Amino acid sequence: MKVAIFGSRFQSDKLEQIVSLFDALHQHKADVFVCKNFYGFLSTVMTEPPLVEGIIDDGDFTADMALSIGGDGTYLRTAHRVGERGIPILGINTGRLGFLADVDCADLEDVVRNLYNNLFRITQLTQLQLKINGALFETYPSALNEIAILKGDSSSMINIHVTVDGEYLNGYQADGLIVATPTGSTAYALSVGGPIIMPGSSNLLIAAVASHNLTIRPIVLKDTSVIDLEIESRSQCFLVSLDGNSYTLPCSTKLQINLADYTIKAIKQLNHTFAQTLRKKLLWGVDPREELR
Repeated sequence: MKVAIFGSRFQSDKLEQIVSLFDALHQHKADVFVCKNFYGFLSTVMTEPPLVEGIIDDGDFTADMALSIGGDGTYLRTAHRVGERGIPILGINTGRLGFLADVDCADLEDVVRNLYNNLFRITQLTQLQLKINGALFETYPSALNEIAILKGDSSSMINIHVTVDGEYLNGYQADGLIVATPTGSTAYALSVGGPIIMPGSSNLLIAAVASHNLTIRPIVLKDTSVIDLEIESRSQCFLVSLDGNSYTLPCSTKLQINLADYTIKAIKQLNHTFAQTLRKKLLWGVDPREELR
């Protein structure tokens, strides 16, 4: 099995678990390839960096699966690197919350064993694509969580005119607007009061950031929707952010958001459910009054 590993450089306290992962992969005779930045980090913090078959230095690589070691940000960067290749991604959480990177690093030996015994399932995660003035935004071709339209460094709000499938929806006077996938419903959109959408739902979510109109609420759309946006701003520019990667554009730019034509394949443990993630990560079902007794 050929395994591509991508990781965060801010996890020195997880070195023991990382070493155990490489050991488990080598015990199963995996061909291990590591992204350049992560291998450079390991080389500086380990007495002997792990033995690997190669270094991934650009977008030209293949693998049977990809391992993302870090938090959800690392997973998003891994998904960006994988792109259209269709390589399944397993997220190993060495960060904090971890909705995408949901495998506990304490269970790595069992997880690797399950991978080699095909004791896992693969789910398809939809992505968004952005067109600018009718052309695909090739700088960042797709977003797994969300595409956000945000004001720049001005303190003034922006006005975002939204049309869905050719029908005008609303003019949002706000600090910004988020268009999210079900995966992204537990990310930025959640922090502005958006609903949680179950994985596999055929929906998109639109949520305003600090709307000036208090009657504005998040809205859930079909994921076949085509969303057109035009922006007004006193500064004559705005930010567009794809999974946290921001770019400044002039207000003359016309945006269009719809589903990308490829998905990200996510590896999930057989005994893991999204409801378990909600209870564990968001403490659903926990009664805070119990701590006061």
